[in-house]
Amino acid sequence: MTEEPGTPGKSTKDETAAPSLGKVLKEWGRIGCIGFGGPPTHIALLRKLCVQRQKWLSDHEFEDAIAACNLLPGPASTQLAIFTAWRVRGRVGALVGGAAFIVPGLVVILGLAALFLTGSPPAWVRGAGAGAGAAVAAVAVHAGAGLVPAGWRRAATTSRIRWALYVLAGIASAATLGPWLVLVLLGCGLIELTVHRARTGEAGTALLAVPAQSWVTAVAGAGVFASVAWVALKVGMLSYGGGFVIIPLMQDDAVNTYHWMSAGQFLNAVALGQVTPGPVVQTVAVVGYAAAGLAGGILAALVAFAPSFLFVLFGAKHFDRLRGNPNVRAFLDGAGPAAVGAILGSAIPLALSLTQAWQYAVLAGAVILLFALRRGVVTTILAAAGAGTVLALAGLPLPI
Repeated sequence: MTEEPGTPGKSTKDETAAPSLGKVLKEWGRIGCIGFGGPPTHIALLRKLCVQRQKWLSDHEFEDAIAACNLLPGPASTQLAIFTAWRVRGRVGALVGGAAFIVPGLVVILGLAALFLTGSPPAWVRGAGAGAGAAVAAVAVHAGAGLVPAGWRRAATTSRIRWALYVLAGIASAATLGPWLVLVLLGCGLIELTVHRARTGEAGTALLAVPAQSWVTAVAGAGVFASVAWVALKVGMLSYGGGFVIIPLMQDDAVNTYHWMSAGQFLNAVALGQVTPGPVVQTVAVVGYAAAGLAGGILAALVAFAPSFLFVLFGAKHFDRLRGNPNVRAFLDGAGPAAVGAILGSAIPLALSLTQAWQYAVLAGAVILLFALRRGVVTTILAAAGAGTVLALAGLPLPI
């Protein structure tokens, strides 16, 4: 990972194998079009492209890239797409590859937002949205549960009791604190960092040792566009550990603070983020669309993804040093399990947003599909949407 970008083949192929920008646009755009299923799918497709098929990166280099991107706030699979494009074609490649990865899903999700958020959508559309939204809480639990085993194994070198407490803190804060959840994540990281520094005998204030990547101060000011930008910035800067971490904060802003959406419409937005290619963070584009139409959706996406590009464009060459910093690792040993807990806890406010009895039946069905029958997230969401459509056409009441 320490070679100059744009010469990917130093360890695997001759440097003349660096792809053209046209090839980067084509290959990363293809992944952006077919990347249904979230980060696991994105990682698998990028590995197949960069390591197995083109051999631009070695397997070890790719694993290092995953680890480095997981250290950053924001959507990790998007950052991995940007970072791998940077590794094979430099900064221009990162811009081209990152945009090609993001834009297809953004176009689809904004088109669906226009369908689902129109003034009077037909009953079958409302039913599909209500059914898909009912399954979102199960998807959140599924996403969090998938991160537990690896986190538990990593905690073997530290204290598993503290690890469990951080997870519980994340669950409780996601369920109750809404926009203040991020402070709990930071607090857990600072506690673990303080423990680490006490053990190693390091002097100084733990707070000052934490990279200032998550300390952003701003005021949501004049006009709805400023508010959309502020919400999107928080999403892009604070979604460490996966898109569902930021769901409680986004829900509180969109539904309770600014009243851009009803709770049911927000569930639809999260569901749309699951069934379209690209990261869950694309949900913020639907929030922006609800607030200010197409311009608001595009603005929200631009602001939310800007930090990911900036982290890679100006910090990628320092990723090795960041990964090797014991203070950073200690901070993440606390913030990481709290983020896992927050993903699990986000299911609680999502489930409480359901308003019809039949939606809870759909939620139960989604749990069975995901955990008992081991079906994929996209399949589960689509099945829930289909059930909602049938029930709506049968005359059952729909959420307002």
